Amino acid sequence: MKYAILGDIHANLEALTAVLADAKEQGVTHYACVGDVVGYNANPAECLQITQDLKCVTVRGNHDHYCSHDDNLDGFHPLAADAVDWTRRKLSEDMRRYLRNLRLIRTVESFTIVHSTLDMPEMWGYVFDKLEAEANFNYQTTSVCFFGHTHVPLAFEKTDTVRGGLYTKIKVQVGKKYFINVGSVGQPRDGDPRSAYAIYNLFSNEVELRRVAYDFRITQQKILDAGLPGRVAARLAVGR
Repeated sequence: MKYAILGDIHANLEALTAVLADAKEQGVTHYACVGDVVGYNANPAECLQITQDLKCVTVRGNHDHYCSHDDNLDGFHPLAADAVDWTRRKLSEDMRRYLRNLRLIRTVESFTIVHSTLDMPEMWGYVFDKLEAEANFNYQTTSVCFFGHTHVPLAFEKTDTVRGGLYTKIKVQVGKKYFINVGSVGQPRDGDPRSAYAIYNLFSNEVELRRVAYDFRITQQKILDAGLPGRVAARLAVGR
């Protein structure tokens, strides 16, 4: 059984399409998503429909939350706030209800998915280093947990101590815990504009980070045509 673990799709239809084509070539059989299907880019309804059609097990990210609620956006970054306001108007009430009802944490097979952290998932905390990851491990009940939110693919491993950093492949070992960020399908922020996602092979107990090129120029034009912030389009070319 092979799971494609997607994250931070952010309404980027071209990136999602490329990732799913790659996943099919790799023999993926199941799908899970660590949240933020919508937000920022110009195809929220289409991307949400695709994940639903895939029967992709999905948790709620902060953009999924705010795009499906009418919460005040004070304190939101202006770029994100503009995109949230635009996305709210593009989603049907059924889609908004679906996003509102997504859980913050899910157990899938033998692993866990969450958008931000396991200790306070509703606070949308960021995990970039070992200290932040260590607090999460205290709440992790499965050996592997996948997360997103930062758009930066990093992996943390806990035995007696916590260590972590960049990864390409991980062999999951008995007695250890792993907290793994799968990067972003739709808006990478690690300096690599290619989409990122992970494949978890439950038979071989291996996690592989995948990078997939797509034509971001199409996505950029859609963003501009929709009247979304130009900076959202520009960042896709540099992965920042």
